[in-house]
Amino acid sequence: MDLSIATTKLQALRKDMSGHTDRDDELRILDLLRGASGEELNFLLSNVDLVRLLSDLDDRLVGPDHHTALLDLLCTHRAPELSLPVRASLATALQKGATPAQAELRLRDLFVGLKGRELTAFKNLLDAGGEYHDLHHLVFDDLDDAAVRAQVLAHFQREAQAVPSGENKVLSDIDDTFFANWVDKRYPSKTVYPGVLAFYQELDRGPGIIPGRLGDLTFVSARPQDPLGLIENATLESLRERGVPLAVMLSGSFFHLVGNTRIAQKKFENFEQYARLFPEYGFVFVGDSGQGDVEFGARMLAAQPQTVRAVFIHDVVATPEAKREEWRARHIFFFDTYVGAAVEAFHAGVVSRDGVDRIATAAVESLAAITFPTPAQRQTREAELARDLARAQALPRALHV
Repeated sequence: MDLSIATTKLQALRKDMSGHTDRDDELRILDLLRGASGEELNFLLSNVDLVRLLSDLDDRLVGPDHHTALLDLLCTHRAPELSLPVRASLATALQKGATPAQAELRLRDLFVGLKGRELTAFKNLLDAGGEYHDLHHLVFDDLDDAAVRAQVLAHFQREAQAVPSGENKVLSDIDDTFFANWVDKRYPSKTVYPGVLAFYQELDRGPGIIPGRLGDLTFVSARPQDPLGLIENATLESLRERGVPLAVMLSGSFFHLVGNTRIAQKKFENFEQYARLFPEYGFVFVGDSGQGDVEFGARMLAAQPQTVRAVFIHDVVATPEAKREEWRARHIFFFDTYVGAAVEAFHAGVVSRDGVDRIATAAVESLAAITFPTPAQRQTREAELARDLARAQALPRALHV
């Protein structure tokens, strides 16, 4: 691609998009995009506001249907030439605002035009935007036509059976799992638990020598979702400020906000939908013992025992050891520190032995940086961590069958 020629075309495109666009402006835009090479088309679409571009071209009661022509061009005729990031940006642009029937059909076409690992990569890109316009919102909220949604989900299922990813999506609660924020008074309020970020990362990497694709962390929260996504976006921003660079969020609802059973029910509904979006993946869940997560984890395992690899529960209510053992038999592992969680995850086969060491190192460093209200509180947490560090150090370097 000649960059100077492509830049000249970009300047012309931006000029035609500035201010009000009449039918002559729209026709010039269409002609420019039609005449662009594949590389130029990706360059142009990467450097303009796609939401604005889609809204600038109109269909008319009498006259040319330039909006439809643009969608035909980008979503059908030239779609195979689009890079996956540009394709994802186009899908997100179609998703924002109202999604009329034509937009839903074009979104369907963007999905069904991809197969195998390309489809998985495309779905993950749609989940990588860092705000509530994600894949879950697109498929289950923006695709109102049940038949169109069914076609998309059926395509996901077919491709998953043909090309499983071999990796796990990491699902996690937030309050009292990621940071102390509800029942847990052992740590100062809003403290990010020592080692939790490393635990997420190692679950994401997987147990193999070659790490899996990073970026598979999804938070399943009881926090309600509002129509504008303000609560969800604020929560994602709060997570970024606390060291989570990229995550997806499946929110609760105001109706399901009170009562552990209601909370677990909404989380389970979200999980069932999310599993339909990514049937090529396995799943692990990290929650806590204070807000319905044990019930949720048990339902996950009962519903999809082949794909849910393990459930890890941060114990914030001093569950008796005998009860913990009962849950362990059902593949639900209670823990007090994230080093303890790492030990359980190693035995469950979802993190590597080296990963346990990395989690342990991170937990020690993080605990040392926390300011506790009293020396006694610090000593209790240090003793708790020391116990689990000894368990981690005793792990074999390889499991022998």
